[in-house]
Amino acid sequence: MSITSPTTANTPSEIERAEARTAHNYHPLPVVLAHGEGAWMTDVDGRRFLDLLAGYSALNFGHSHPRLVATAHAQLDKLTLTSRAFVHDAFADFCAALGDLCGKDLVLPMNTGAEAVETAIKVSRKWGYEVKGVPADRARIVVASGNFHGRTTTIVGFSDDPDARDGFGPFAPGFDMVPYGDSAALAAAITPDTVAVLIEPIQGEGGVIIPPDGYLRDVRAICTNENVLFAADEIQAGLGRTGRTFACDHEGVVPDLYVLGKALGGGIVPVSAVVGDKDVLGVLKPGQHGSTFGGNPLACAVGSEVVEMLATGEFQDRATTLGQVLRERLDALVGNGVVAVRSRGLWAGLDIDPALGTGRQVCERLMERGVLAKDTHGSTIRLAPPLVITEEDLHWGVDQLAAVLT
Repeated sequence: MSITSPTTANTPSEIERAEARTAHNYHPLPVVLAHGEGAWMTDVDGRRFLDLLAGYSALNFGHSHPRLVATAHAQLDKLTLTSRAFVHDAFADFCAALGDLCGKDLVLPMNTGAEAVETAIKVSRKWGYEVKGVPADRARIVVASGNFHGRTTTIVGFSDDPDARDGFGPFAPGFDMVPYGDSAALAAAITPDTVAVLIEPIQGEGGVIIPPDGYLRDVRAICTNENVLFAADEIQAGLGRTGRTFACDHEGVVPDLYVLGKALGGGIVPVSAVVGDKDVLGVLKPGQHGSTFGGNPLACAVGSEVVEMLATGEFQDRATTLGQVLRERLDALVGNGVVAVRSRGLWAGLDIDPALGTGRQVCERLMERGVLAKDTHGSTIRLAPPLVITEEDLHWGVDQLAAVLT
């Protein structure tokens, strides 16, 4: 393993050029990346960085995975876009493969995670009116505190994060928030007008917040008993990240709607989908929902390859095995700069001792040592290595974290 020690002087001209012509809706680390392979990225000056963010799980299979790149190249030479006005030859295979992976009848392909969440909201409301019999315009959806489902105006309207919410109202009505992980509160929030419960089985943006054991089973039981849809936002948690195909699998729970994205595009193109059975997704009729790029040939080709790779279980096993290594290493840091650790598979949230600085400051120090990670909510750092990372590189990355903390 060859490591080039980076400095903080990462091509300021490129950073300044980007900041001068870009709306400042992000505060990126001062690094300008030019190449990626596996779990490693290289900046414009040739310095190498271990990627411990993996594009918020969009890069579960690493950078430039040869199978996915070859699939994308082959499709680029044939057909990239038709719109859903026509059927293309990669569409049926993708929908069938993803539906089979989820154990569901139907697939509704979209592009981004936020689009998939919006789709799940629309489908849930339509189902509520046409199947459950909720009076018009009275449908309600229960959501959880600390949630992150995207940044559209509808979605931030039921966020309790002031950075996401403040200044963007007025917001769409119809959402009831309950504490995350509190089954009793969720049950109490259900009314005759409730059509769905929308939750993340693990809250990623919140800092890899894992609910109490049995919570997902309770959600499933409550939804079944009350004739309410269970929509699981597996956009970050799903597709191998936690050591299972879906995070819901850890409790043997099957939601009515899987909301998927990020890793579904293999780190190459944005691909998302809502997956459910005919009695739910079947409520949509032509003209009621759509997307110009949703289910395009390039997306379907790459998505099909992703599903095929997941079908072997190899990546889920790697996340389980390496996740145990990661957890053991991180647990050893508790009391040595780390206040608490939460993890499942190759996904971890670390609460940093405020005496050592903010999460952002720790990430900046990690960058100086050749490791890229991301902070959230001030004092928390999220680690989400690509599932292709080697154990040697994983140890090296944690070594750098330990050095920064001491």
